[in-house]
Formats: sequence, C-alpha cells, structure tokens
Amino acid sequence: MPFTEAESVKIAQKNSGVGLDGDKDLIHVMSSGRNGDGREVQVPQQRAPSLAQKPWSEPGFLPLQAGFRDHFVLPPEPKYCCQACRLVLCNPRQTECGHRFCETCISELLRASHPVCPADMEPLFEDKIFRDVCCHREIMGLKVHCRSEKNGCREQMCLHQVMDHLTVCPYFEVPCPLGKCKERMMRKDMPDHLNWKCRHREATCEFCKHKMAQTELQKHKDTVCPAFPVACPNNCTYSSILRSELQRHQQDCPKAQVTCSFHRYGCTFKGLNQEMKEHDSLCVSEHLRLMVAKNTTLEAKVEDVKGELQERYKVLPGLNARLMEVESRHEEMREKNRQLEQKLANIQKQLSSHSEKLMELEMELRSFRSVREDVETLRGAVESIRTRVTALEGSRGPSNSGPHALAGSLETQLSRHDDMLSVHEIRLADMDLRFQVLETASFNGTLIWKIRDYKRRKQEAVASKTLSLYSQPFYTGYFGYKMCARVYLNGDGMGKGTHLSLFFVVMRGEYDALLTWPFKQKVTLMLMDQGPARKHLGDAFKPDPNSSSFRRPTGDMNIASGCPLFVAQTVLENGTYIKDDTIFIKVTVDTSDLPDP
Repeated sequence: MPFTEAESVKIAQKNSGVGLDGDKDLIHVMSSGRNGDGREVQVPQQRAPSLAQKPWSEPGFLPLQAGFRDHFVLPPEPKYCCQACRLVLCNPRQTECGHRFCETCISELLRASHPVCPADMEPLFEDKIFRDVCCHREIMGLKVHCRSEKNGCREQMCLHQVMDHLTVCPYFEVPCPLGKCKERMMRKDMPDHLNWKCRHREATCEFCKHKMAQTELQKHKDTVCPAFPVACPNNCTYSSILRSELQRHQQDCPKAQVTCSFHRYGCTFKGLNQEMKEHDSLCVSEHLRLMVAKNTTLEAKVEDVKGELQERYKVLPGLNARLMEVESRHEEMREKNRQLEQKLANIQKQLSSHSEKLMELEMELRSFRSVREDVETLRGAVESIRTRVTALEGSRGPSNSGPHALAGSLETQLSRHDDMLSVHEIRLADMDLRFQVLETASFNGTLIWKIRDYKRRKQEAVASKTLSLYSQPFYTGYFGYKMCARVYLNGDGMGKGTHLSLFFVVMRGEYDALLTWPFKQKVTLMLMDQGPARKHLGDAFKPDPNSSSFRRPTGDMNIASGCPLFVAQTVLENGTYIKDDTIFIKVTVDTSDLPDP
C-alpha cells in the first residue's frame, strides 16, 4: 500500500529513537541552578580545536562521553572547551582553580587516587566542583550545522534546537518503521522505500486479496493460496483448478487412482475412477460372496465370545463371595487399628503428664540445691566471723563490753556496704538504660521503628491493657530537637476500633535552650510495605505554631499530634505491611532548612 510523505514522516519520527521531549526537560533542569557566587571564571586563551573532524554517532542529544562533536558555524572560544577532551563542554563543571570540564571528563579524572587538574596540576576535590550554569546556557546558544550535514542538509540552528530540527529534517537517517526491515535511510527517501523498495512492505495477493509482507507473497501463492490455479495431479482434461476445489475434484477426476469400496471384505481391485463403475457392475456376485464369507466368519467369532462369557459368569459367584470375605476382614482390621490408635493417644497423654511432673520435681530440686548452696555460704561466713570474734576477744582480754561493741561495729559496716551496693546497682541500671537509648537513637531526623509481636500487642490494646506504645527517641542532630513516635494499634479517638493511629511527639531535650521555638519542621509519617511492591502508606504535615504540641516542652514531652485515622486495620492486616508478626513505622523530620543551634 503506497504511503504519502506526511504519513512516512510520522512513522519515521515514531521509530527513529529521537527523544525530543526528554531532551527539552533535560535542558530545562540543567538551566535551573545557580553557582555559588554567580560569577563566571575565564580560562586562559588557548587555540580552539577542530570539532568537525569526527562524525556524530551518538543516538541522543548529549554525547555518551566527553564533549559535543557538532560542527559549529564559528570556531568556539577556548573558554567553551573542556580542558581534558578539548571538545565543546557538555554539562560543564568548574573546579576550584577556575577551569571547566565536561561532566563525564571530570568524573573520569576524579576516579584517580590523587586527582589533579591537567591544566595547572592543582589537586581536585569533588565537594569544590560545581555546575557552571551560565557557561552551559551560552554553549546552548552557539550556532551549529545540522548533524545531517554530510547527507546534504544546509540548515543552521542553536545547539539547543538541534533535536527540534532533527525531528523534521528530511536528511536525517531514520530506520524503516517495518519491524523486520533493518535498513536506514534519509527521511525524505522514506515514502519511496515504503512504496517500492522495502522487501517487507505490505503486498496483496492478486488471487485471494489477502495482505502480507512482500517476502512471503510467492510462498503464499505456491503453498496455501486457496484461489491460486493449480493443475490436476492426475493430468486429466482440467488444466486449471482452484486449490480450494482440488480435493473435491479428486473424488470425481476420471484419471484418479481409487480402491474398490469392498476392499474391507477382501476385494483387491484398484483402478481409475472411470474403470470403477464397470468393475462394480461386473463383480456384483463376487462382492456378495465376499460379504457372505465375512459374515460367516463374524458369526463364528460371536459364538466363541458367547462361550467365553458363559464360562466367566460361572466363576463370578465364587469371586463375589471371596470379595465379601476380604471386605469383612478389612473392616475388622480398621476397627482394631482405631482401638490401637486410641490406646496410643492415652499412653501419650499419660507420658506428657508424667513428664510435666518430672519437670516440676526437677525445678524443685534445683531450687533446693540453690538454697542449700546459699545456706552453706552463710554458714561459712558465720564461722569466719565467729573465728575472728573469738580471736579479737582473746587479744583484748576478758572485757564485757568488747564483744558487743565489736558486733555493733561489724553490723554498722555491713549495713553501710549494703547501702552502697544498692546505690551502685541503681546507677548501673540507669546507665544501662541510657546506653540502650543512645545505641538505638538516630541523629539525622529519621526514625525506623520496628514493632514486634504485633498480634499480642494488638490484643493488649483491644483489652485496654496497653493502649499505646512509645518509640525510642530520635534527634534532628547531636544538639537538635528530641522527638519520638506514639502509636495506638487499636486506634484512638475517631479511629478507635477501626484504624491504627500514629502521632508525633516533641520531647524535652538537653539543648532546648539553644533551639528555635516553636517547632516548625515538616513531619512525614509512613507505614512501610514489606512486600515486593513497596507501596508505603504515608502522610505529612507542617506544625501549627500556635499549638502547644510544638512549643518548648516544660515536662518530659508535649501532647502528641498526628493522624488518628492513619490507616484502616483492614488495609493493614490484609496487605503486606505485617510480616513475621512485625510492622515497621518510619518518621522523617525535614532538616534541610534547620538552623544551627
């Protein structure tokens, strides 16, 4: 089917792989930034390299490596050239020493263990390199020749207009839109290629009017076309027959080789169609004789089968009786098996009860052993004290007040040591708690809260035993705001019994006097999806500066603020948010505009 030039241009644009919209977006994003001080740094004047020596080969707008290889109308100034590849800068980056490089070139230089600028051998630091947006905008405004110049295009345009032009350039090479054809040609040659030259163009069979690829047309005619005229394989008087009617013609063709219809009865005649009628009329009696012989043989076989069946019928009653006997024995065995299973279950119950009693006795014996060990220890301590007292009495003489004074002194010392041990134990417990909190704390404004034993905790919330849970504290920085999360697994307020309620809490911190109040940072609450789809559920809010929840805390923590209808329990428990009886909650506080304390 012939194509018009407009239709072929549309097809070529669709299949050429030229992504116009994506390149425009890329240019817009690259032009939206600003460098640190807004000034342009000039590079030393150098000889402008020749940029039209290597033909363009990349399929997109930006080169895959190094700078632009387009043929510029005027030689670019040296300040627009990369210090590494000497081509016009692509996504220019400026170093601390003032030199410019392509984005891919500076990335290649930074891979070295000790990167240096090739222009002045100054060391390079990745955090001191920035995008030169001003230079990029000037480069995008430089005039270039069309990338299809070698094919005859004489158009000139700004560099950022190249892709707009290539979508309509008649000299731009595009692939054939037909999938199996691998040829490429200029856009202006596409109509002629689609109408006459392409081996895979659409063609119509002139016999059956069926449409197919040009490469399949001849095979279609030679093998399957139903309207294609073919010759009779028997070389009869019909010289041309439609392929769809050939099978029916075979039944009536006078020269077709056929077999006598009585061949299953034993007739061995084979001949042409025109001879078969004469054979049928002459051999009627022979055909009847063959049928009678066949019928007699069949009757004899039927009699033999009847005899075999009667013999087998005689055996059936005995087999039936044996079958009944086997079934009765099977039922008896099943009953015995059921009784044995019951006995086994009773024995297992008795064994389990005995094992429980043995465990209890073993626990009692262990407790008795520990008590006995304690008694032995105390007995040894008493004997030691008694020995010391006796020794002291002997050394001081027979004084009446000596033993009593010594005993009182020992008791006083023991009580003082006990008090000191108690104080140390309390301090150790407090320090252990603080260490656990610091070990799990986050100082970047992000909390990942893992809640285990979800079902048990949910039942405790439903039974009003533990209505809510608090997370471990997290911070916006080492000297920043102190915060935590609070969750009601059975809901709170409007969401009670139907939703999971999630709240954000501002806590009293060590450095609140140095921070800005009220709390103004954006807060994002999120329930993490543990399935492969990762469809997390989240909500975000900006704090109300007039709410007491975000003022400087006067107690341990402020009133919680958040979402009582955060997620429905049906959504939570029917999705992939619970895995291994565990859920994950993420709280993120925006710290991008947070001032230093």
